[in-house]
Amino acid sequence: MRHFTARALLAPVPLALAACASTPAPAPQDAFWAALSSHCGKAYAGQLVSDEAPDADMRGMAMAMHVRECTDSRIAVPFHIQRADGSWDRSRTWLITRTPAGLRLKHDHRHEDGSEDAVTMYGGDTATPGTERTQAFPVDAESVAMFRREGLAASVTNVWQVTVDPAGTAGGTYAYQLTRTGANARLFRVAFDLTRPIAPPPAPWGHD
Repeated sequence: MRHFTARALLAPVPLALAACASTPAPAPQDAFWAALSSHCGKAYAGQLVSDEAPDADMRGMAMAMHVRECTDSRIAVPFHIQRADGSWDRSRTWLITRTPAGLRLKHDHRHEDGSEDAVTMYGGDTATPGTERTQAFPVDAESVAMFRREGLAASVTNVWQVTVDPAGTAGGTYAYQLTRTGANARLFRVAFDLTRPIAPPPAPWGHD
């Protein structure tokens, strides 16, 4: 009886280990989506961390990002920038959505009256799976056409990148970065401290 009991207890162990070994890890984009979603409803303070002349007016200005809207297919992240006079520019919202092929980043730009800017809803789709923390979005053809139409030819090589750590990560960071190659090389990067939530800011313009 003792021999039978030992075999009965030991037999399931290899099966259980095999089952664990065969469970696939989450795809990088699913893990990235889960990490960003883990901050839904929370806002965080940040700052400009790149150092290029075109962004001089943002240097030292208070900034905030707010993971304001989360569904299974879309996450909206307004980006607020304080002006020199103390007022806030609430014109920008980063929209990240799922597509059949991966993830898409678009920039929703509005005027203070809520109307759309002439340059809005530009962005791109992921070209690679990326990582659990970072996804890159090369400019898409629709955005290239818009940039050319609006006299912004320098932007046709844009690549945007978003990095995020899951809630509760020690030293967790959210970062948004724009890079541009060629003669119009460019780097813009802002970073936010995910370890210290702040009070959510007002709605971005056009999204009350």
